[in-house]
Amino acid sequence: MQAFTTKGTMPSVTTRVADSEAALLATPFLAVLVPQGETLPASLQTLDAALGGAAARAFAAGDFRGKKDESLLTHPSAGVATRVLLVGVGATASASAVRRAAAVVGKRARLTGVETATIVVAAEIFAGIGAAAVGQALGEGVPYGAWHFSSMKRPPEEAKPILTEVVLAAPTDRAAFEAGHRVGAAIGAGQAYTRGLQVLPGNVCTPTYMGEQARDLAARHGFASTILDKAAITTEGMHALLAVAQGSAEEPRFIVLEYQGGEGPPVVLVGKGVSFDTGGISIKPAEKMEDMKFDMSGAAAVFGAFEMLGALKPKINVVGLVPSAENMPSGTAVKPGDVIGSLGGKTIEMINTDAEGRLLLCDALAYAKRFAPAAVLDIATLTGAVVVALGSTATGLFTPDAELEAEVRAAGDRADERVWPMPLWDEYRDLMKSDIADLKNSGGRAAGSISAGWFLREFVEGYPWAHLDIAGTAYSDREDATRVKGPTGVGVRLFSEFLLARVR
Repeated sequence: MQAFTTKGTMPSVTTRVADSEAALLATPFLAVLVPQGETLPASLQTLDAALGGAAARAFAAGDFRGKKDESLLTHPSAGVATRVLLVGVGATASASAVRRAAAVVGKRARLTGVETATIVVAAEIFAGIGAAAVGQALGEGVPYGAWHFSSMKRPPEEAKPILTEVVLAAPTDRAAFEAGHRVGAAIGAGQAYTRGLQVLPGNVCTPTYMGEQARDLAARHGFASTILDKAAITTEGMHALLAVAQGSAEEPRFIVLEYQGGEGPPVVLVGKGVSFDTGGISIKPAEKMEDMKFDMSGAAAVFGAFEMLGALKPKINVVGLVPSAENMPSGTAVKPGDVIGSLGGKTIEMINTDAEGRLLLCDALAYAKRFAPAAVLDIATLTGAVVVALGSTATGLFTPDAELEAEVRAAGDRADERVWPMPLWDEYRDLMKSDIADLKNSGGRAAGSISAGWFLREFVEGYPWAHLDIAGTAYSDREDATRVKGPTGVGVRLFSEFLLARVR
């Protein structure tokens, strides 16, 4: 196999805080975040006057009102900035709105082809949500919008300059702004790391490759790591994981990352790591099968969360578990009707070999018990059914624990990675009953995401648990003002908010 560079797994754009006077210094790209209104906010009038008054004229002419995703590029007639981009945050100031506007800036600056850019935020926005929230949102949003992956393309003959740094003009409350920015930059780096893994094709991002990435992540940040190969997985008794892998020439891996930053039992994050999913013997249709490289998005989100942990080093203990395999059809592949074992001791009748992600996760959930965890969150591109139910707007949340449900929902709301709770009523358990085994791996099309959640629940014992189905939110087939199409890095911001809230 040809060796490719995989630049893009780490963020190429960094942000830093500078004095507000930096806004008036020479910059090829000055972005100004503006709340929605009929006139230019008072706090920006002095700056605009120094730049020739283009922003005030845009408001007066009705060309710009500061609406969500609205932007207007001008070339000032005075001052030393080459370009000024007005970006709207919408009618309501919120961290989500600022994050989104910052992503618009990141993407636009990258496409313009400048090495550096500067962002100024109207004081009226700070007054609405506070300096720390704005700083965090900018740290997350800029690298999100600027992210793209081109490492497998030949460079263009006339390459544009590459955006490497965005300067954030500090408000009066600089200390709070910088504290928030430090958190946001770490989360933004984690999300960029995740997207860089997600985007890689299946011939590069194999289970072995993911194990290597975990070792590198652990070495850079001082985590403990354990990477189980096929022999060790067999010794451990992870029969469900082995069943998924047995049709592929690629060996499976079971990855354990351990961050120790505090006292008490850890939070365990479990990520589905199917490096490519053909569906196995229950093979998928050819159309859009190439997107099944994204079936390791849960694993990538766990890695991204650990990238954040390594940067911030919060006072909490966290374990990451990633079961990884490739699901292929072959003469050695597991077949519909086969009965397999599991680390949890239960037997499973294979109804559909395309319901493979839950087989990886069930062994990981059984493994998690040995850590006596405070909580376990698993994340997976698990079912097409959740896409039918929620589309690409929300992630499905499944848990029998009301307190944990509220905690995860609150984290998702803060992160703007919203989740929606789905029922796990006892009646749905009947969908997983098997005539010849302890349970079957698929309950059919009806309530497909719920029956998958119930399957996982069968392997949860002795700890609070929640399952996140990101099949609809892990990647996008469209481009918008804030991002390119492809991987979204979903889960990193939610995990970060969940973990950091437990130490605040």
